This record gives sequence, structure tokens and C-alpha cells, in this order.
Amino acid sequence: MASNQDQPWLLENGTLKGLTKETARTSRTAHNMSSSSLRKKSDRTLVSKVPCALLRQFLGNLQEVLLGTKLSVLFPAIPLAIAAQCFGFARPWVFALSLIGLMPLAERVSFLTEQIAYYTGPTVGGLLNATCGNATELIIAIFALAQHKVAVVKYSLLGSILSNLLLVLGTSLFCGGIANIKKEQKYDRRQADVNSLMLLLALLCHLLPMLFTFAAAGSSTVIGVDPTLHLSRASSIVMLSAYAAYIVFQLWTHRELFEAQEESDDDVVSEETPAIGLWSGIVWLVAMTAVIALLSEYVVGTIEEAADSWGLSVSFISIILLPIVGNAAEHAGAIIFAFKNKLDITLGVALGSATQIAMFVVPLCVIVAWIMGINMDLNFSVIETGTLALSILAVAFTLQDGTSHYLKGLVLLLCYIIISACFFVNKSPLHQSNIVNLGLQTSTGAVLGA
Repeated sequence: MASNQDQPWLLENGTLKGLTKETARTSRTAHNMSSSSLRKKSDRTLVSKVPCALLRQFLGNLQEVLLGTKLSVLFPAIPLAIAAQCFGFARPWVFALSLIGLMPLAERVSFLTEQIAYYTGPTVGGLLNATCGNATELIIAIFALAQHKVAVVKYSLLGSILSNLLLVLGTSLFCGGIANIKKEQKYDRRQADVNSLMLLLALLCHLLPMLFTFAAAGSSTVIGVDPTLHLSRASSIVMLSAYAAYIVFQLWTHRELFEAQEESDDDVVSEETPAIGLWSGIVWLVAMTAVIALLSEYVVGTIEEAADSWGLSVSFISIILLPIVGNAAEHAGAIIFAFKNKLDITLGVALGSATQIAMFVVPLCVIVAWIMGINMDLNFSVIETGTLALSILAVAFTLQDGTSHYLKGLVLLLCYIIISACFFVNKSPLHQSNIVNLGLQTSTGAVLGA
């Protein structure tokens, strides 16, 4: 590997302040290891011959950020999506191109947070990963809230949880079991137990608003939307507090449970030095986030037209298609490590993402909607909450013994296929915010009429 003196784009202010071998080692989480499987080494020979130091540094950063991933072939979808929006192309085209453009951007955000962690240390790097790990879902949710599309927010976040728990984990366990069919695949149960416990707490916070609404149906007293909304907001505060405790548990008190095992294979980039400088990483991270925000706005604004054009329901696109495409890079990395019999990394990605969305992104969206004056509760209706509950229970039972084989993965995959079929045939309107509430209004009216 070339020395730092041969790579001037790494030297900002003449030093690699705060960078140590221990920092580089401990700042790699399961998410970082998963994303690194899709990275490739850049040939810097041509860039190093540029005489101007400033231009050489810029070109080096540009090459590393844009060409340092196997998904770089998808970057042209970004300008095509912008052009399609500006020139008034068909809305489904804007939606599809924006969705494809989000795939490499999500992987690059993970890469940039890892680069910044080299300088800031493992603790700050872990906090960055905890915040930016699901930046795409959070940004899409905020733009959907801004357009008062609460149903899209609920659908997309639920879909992200389901895809991580059933699709990613199921595919990983199935492929890993087939590839290592003569070996017993083992993993650390302790990390899986912690994440399962957090997911069960999230499930309780989703169930209570729905059960509260059902309980109100049997009463002659007219219950408005405010009690359920207030319960959801209180539950969201509890969930965010629990997630903060989870971060302390993960980064400080029990860090050893969540550290990813080192990968030494030749096809995975495992470097002891960063690829870009600290301030360059921060600038690129801000720029990537801005582009994600732009494409997310396109996705939210065109999802209904795309659904009508393709003959699909908004719920199916939001719950099934959005998570699969938006997190394709991270999901592919998890499956690759399952092939290599490194299930701890796979579980860290799948369960970690599901926990982050359920315990951080969902309650944060409720609080943000509260600040924006929008009524968003945790009542995801019967079908959505039921699928979430059964998925969490199925995964908890699957991971209880610390070993894996292909049949476990196959069962989780079949569960995801059944759920996908359910939402494919479900044609409930987008603005029908809650099926349960509609039933309650009818039931309450019948009680009052009697």
C-alpha cells in the first residue's frame, strides 16, 4: 500500500490527527464491514501524476468517492432523474431513476461515515453510524411528512423493518446454509438477544395504540383521535430513551458484543489508513446527503403516479419495492458475509438496521410530525401491526439457539413472500389513514344510535 506521503489527498493540514491503528480497527462495525464488501480499490497512478497539488487532491477524492464502489455504474441515474424531473418526463420514469440513484448513495454514506470515524475515533464514529445508518429512510420519511403523506411514512418504515428481518436475514441464512451445508454455522447469541429485546419493546409500543383504539370501540363513550395520538407520542419518547440507552450499551459498556470480526480476504478492502481526509469526508457527506434529499423528494412526489401507472398499490411499492432497492447495497453485503460463514456481521446488519428503524427512525418521525403540526401515531392498523408482530416473533424463535441452517432462512423467506402477496392484493387507498379507525367510527355510530 502506498505511504501517506504518496497520497497527498489524505494529508489535510499536514497531519493525520487522531488516527491510530487501534482507532482504525475498532471503528469498523457490522454495517461498515457489510458495505466494504461492495467496494473496490481505485488505481491512483494517473491521479498522482497531476502537477497541481490542489487539483490532485480533488481528483483523488473524486475518484475514491465516485469510483470506489462496485455500484458506480448506477451513478448516471442521478443526473438522468434530475433531467427527467426538469424536462417533464413521465412521473414513473422520475420515480424509477430516483430510486436507482439512491442505491449507490446509501452505500457511499456508509463509506464516508467510516472515513470520518478514522479521525474522530470509534465512539464518535459509532454515533455517526447510528445516526446516518438509515439516512435514506429518514430523509424519505421527512419529505413524505412535509407533503402530509403519513401513510407513505408508515408503509416505508414498516417495509424497511420487514425487509431486514425476513428478506435480508432469510436470504443470508439460506444462502449461507447452502454454501456451508457441511458446516454448522454458529453466531454470538448475545447480540441477537439484545436486538430481539429492543424489537419486542418497539412492538409493544406499536400494539398499545391499536389495542387502545379497539378497546374504545366497545365503549359507549366517544373517544377521539387525541388519546391514541398522545399515547403514541409518549411511547415515542420512551422508545427514543431506550434507543439512547442501547447506544450507550453498544458503544461503551458492552462494546465487545457489537464489534465486527476482521476480514482478511483479498476481495474486501480492509485498510489501516483512510482513503480521504477529514474535511473532505465531511464535505462529501453533506453533498451526498443533499443529493439523497433531492432524490427522496422526487420519490415521494411521484410514488402515487408510479403506482397508478404500474397497476400496483402504494402500500406494495412503499413496503416492498422501496426497502429492497434503497438498501440493496447493505443487503448484498450481508448476504456476501453469510456465504463466508460470518453470520455475526450478517446479524449485525439485519438486526441492527431493523432495531435502528423501529426504535429510532419511527419514533423520531412521530416527534418531527408533532413539531410540524401533523398527526402521526404508532397505530399501523391491523394488517401492518400483525405482520410486524409475527415477523419479530419468527426471527426471535429462529435465532434462539445460536446456530443456523438453510431451512431457517427458507422459512423466513417464505414468510416475506406471503407478506408481499398480502400487500400486493391489498388495494386500500393511500389517504385511508387507518382501517381500524374507520371501523371504529361505524361501531361507535351504531352504539350511539342504539
